[in-house]
Amino acid sequence: MTADELRALQAPLKERFRADPEQARATMSARAVVDPGRIAAEATAPQAPTVVAGLHPLAGGEGTSACAGDMLLQALAACAGVTLGAVSTAMAIPIRGCEVVAEGDLDFRGTLGVDRNTPVGFQAIRLTLRLDTDAGDESLAKLAQLTERYCVVAASLKGPIEVRTERIPRAAD
Repeated sequence: MTADELRALQAPLKERFRADPEQARATMSARAVVDPGRIAAEATAPQAPTVVAGLHPLAGGEGTSACAGDMLLQALAACAGVTLGAVSTAMAIPIRGCEVVAEGDLDFRGTLGVDRNTPVGFQAIRLTLRLDTDAGDESLAKLAQLTERYCVVAASLKGPIEVRTERIPRAAD
């Protein structure tokens, strides 16, 4: 896809969203059905493949299912990759190849409740863009900056974002 083709594709959307900002809003969702016997959950989303998630080996898992931390890093790497593709196209930066690597540091003492002072979750995440291109350093720096800015997952991780857990009452409640 060329920069002109991308602009032509997105122009009517941008125009519609400027005229009526409410049309730009979407509620996305995912669902997980828990299998308590295996301590696993089958996660689904309307436009994504089903994934079985389980405990990471450092949390007692067998390592045969995806760990939620792995899935988060996959989402970040994929989102950054798609965003980089769109941004490089819009900037007319020719990319022959690209690999996006997301790595995160997690201390399982927090997850397992071993140490209350150890945070639950990633303490640091690094996103590495390995590009095969002839573009100059200035263009690549701008590409990386815009990729991080417009990547939905990266922006969400940087927060602040409200996450609220609600329990739906049982029929007997």
